[in-house]
Amino acid sequence: METQYHILIVDDDPEIRSLLARYLAGQGFDVSLAADRREYEKQTELRRPDLIVLDVMLPDGSGLDICRGLYDAFPHVPVILLTALKEDVDRIIGLEIGADDYLGKPFNPRELVARIRAVLRRAQQFEEPAPAGLVYRFGDFMLDPERRQVVRHSGEMVDLTGAEFDLLLVFVERPGRLLTRDRLLDLTARRRHDPFDRSIDVMMSKLRRKLGESEEGPIFKTVRNGGYQLTLPVLSEAAPR
Repeated sequence: METQYHILIVDDDPEIRSLLARYLAGQGFDVSLAADRREYEKQTELRRPDLIVLDVMLPDGSGLDICRGLYDAFPHVPVILLTALKEDVDRIIGLEIGADDYLGKPFNPRELVARIRAVLRRAQQFEEPAPAGLVYRFGDFMLDPERRQVVRHSGEMVDLTGAEFDLLLVFVERPGRLLTRDRLLDLTARRRHDPFDRSIDVMMSKLRRKLGESEEGPIFKTVRNGGYQLTLPVLSEAAPR
């Protein structure tokens, strides 16, 4: 039986809200609706959502502003952005500020449900403690999959979004392997139907900046028409208790 995840739909289009409310309820989800930022705030005061489907353009503000402030209020609640097909800048900004996925309008509700389920699976892995296993050391960093943390040798924590952490984990689990963009989309459960999807490139750029990569200290290699490769050797060891 489908877990009763609570999905909050924030969109000013009444037809979209009505359609998604019926369709998601039929798929086993518990759905709440908000037409604007004011209603979003009321809904989240009443009940914490498990996932938010958020339109970028709202009548009383930007969905991107909601996304920016979401971490402080609900640090582990994932977000799927709804954007018009030509809003490439908004898509990129949304990914940079921590959105977990995006979907262009118009869209097929079945695709949205598939995205919701994929994002919820990743969020569940984030919140549920994993059995003690391995940590990975590479360069100046230690990555702990159980705690979902990346720490420098100095003890400084590297602040990564959930999607950025998933991407880095893919590389440290496959050291030295050249991974195409398509393969990275598959391995991080961020597969889209758009053959020109550039979300991996956006996240790689952010990941490189946050890890402090420089020409003198490369961490990743970009292979033209090939993909990306982690250049640092990786050591694995038992996680500290």
